[in-house]
This record gives sequence, structure tokens and C-alpha cells, in this order.
Amino acid sequence: RKSSRAKEKKQRRLEERAAMAAVCAKVEAANKLRDPLEAFPVFKKYDRNGLNVSIECCRVSGLEPSTLDWAFELTKANMQALYEQSEWGWKEREKREELRDERAWYLLAREPGAGPVAFSHFRFDVECGDEVLYCYEVQLESRVRRRGLGKFLLQILQLVANSTQMKKVMLTVFKHNPGALHFFREALQFEVDATSPSAAGCCGDDSCYEILSRSTRFGEPHPGGGPCAGCCH
Repeated sequence: RKSSRAKEKKQRRLEERAAMAAVCAKVEAANKLRDPLEAFPVFKKYDRNGLNVSIECCRVSGLEPSTLDWAFELTKANMQALYEQSEWGWKEREKREELRDERAWYLLAREPGAGPVAFSHFRFDVECGDEVLYCYEVQLESRVRRRGLGKFLLQILQLVANSTQMKKVMLTVFKHNPGALHFFREALQFEVDATSPSAAGCCGDDSCYEILSRSTRFGEPHPGGGPCAGCCH
């Protein structure tokens, strides 16, 4: 009987390793793409509500240093006060490093003959055993807000997540940012993920943030596949 149990445990371990290898292979394949938007040219421009911008998708290694500096300054202008109101605080060096991490991908919206006006920083990653597209930032210049561009960028991320067979799009949002919470939950149908502190029970109401997600056609029909050990992000 002991031998039988040992064989079952070994078999389970082998199956778990195989499953994780398959997850990592999907993430690796997504990260090898040259341009995730190549097959979707219609999403490479946004021409409505008084805006006319082109949209490109590229690795951080393909960006000019000046563009990365702009992305940091925009993030700082939009987010510093919110970070300072949280338990995390605003850590300038860490945010710069996060934006320049070699795993980072960017969606950039540019006006013709001018500089960028909006961006999203995202990554293909593994969260609690699932292959996911994690959105780290969606930042817009103040003059291009409330014209549908932010929603369009998130819809592109959902499209990219589906085309690369990720299980869901995930993001972190501060609880004290009600506008963002409403935007993601009402306008984009994101749900509180099973790994969020309020759902996983690891931090609960004491946490300053929620983890939200929206499943792709490859994921579960509910917000998450079950809590993992502690906060994952």
C-alpha cells in the first residue's frame, strides 16, 4: 500500500511538472514574438473622438531612452500621490527599474509627427501556475483622456492575451483610486481575482489594493483558478 501511495505521489509530481512546463512554454513563445499586433493591423490606429494616433507594440529593448524617460515621468505625474497614500509609498528608483525591466512589453500610442501620448507596460508571465498577461501600467496624458483610448488599449491587451493563449489579463489597482476601479470593473468587466488579498484571505481589508482579472477564451469562466500561497504580486 505504501508503495502504491508513493507511486501516486510521484505520478502527481510528474503531471504537475509537465503542466508547469506547458505553461512556461506558452509564456516563452509569447515573449519570442516580434510584434504581437502584426496579425491585427486594424488595431494599430485609433481614429475617433477627436484623436488620431498610431499604436505600436514592442519590447522595452526597442524603445528609445527618451521614450522610457517620458513613460516614467508620466507615471510619476499620474501615480505618485496615489502611491504615497498607500502602504507601498512612492519609490522612484524601483519604478524606473520596473519600467526598464528586460521582460517589459509596451503598447505606445503616438500622434502623427509628434511624441507618444499614452502607453501600457505589460508582461507575459506566470501567476499562481497560470500563464497570464499582466498589465503593469496604463497611463495617458491628461489631454487625451476620456476619449476611449485607455479602453482601446486594454481591449488590445485582451486581444493579445487571447492570440498568445494566455488564460487571463491581470492588473493591480489601488482601492483608494475609485475612478480606476470603476473603469476596470464597469467599463471593461474585470473581476476581483481569486489571488487578490480580499478574495484569498491573506491580507483582506487591510490591503491597499485589489488584483483584478478578465479571463480569455483559454481561461476559467470565473475570476481565478483558486488562491495561491499568499499575495502573488
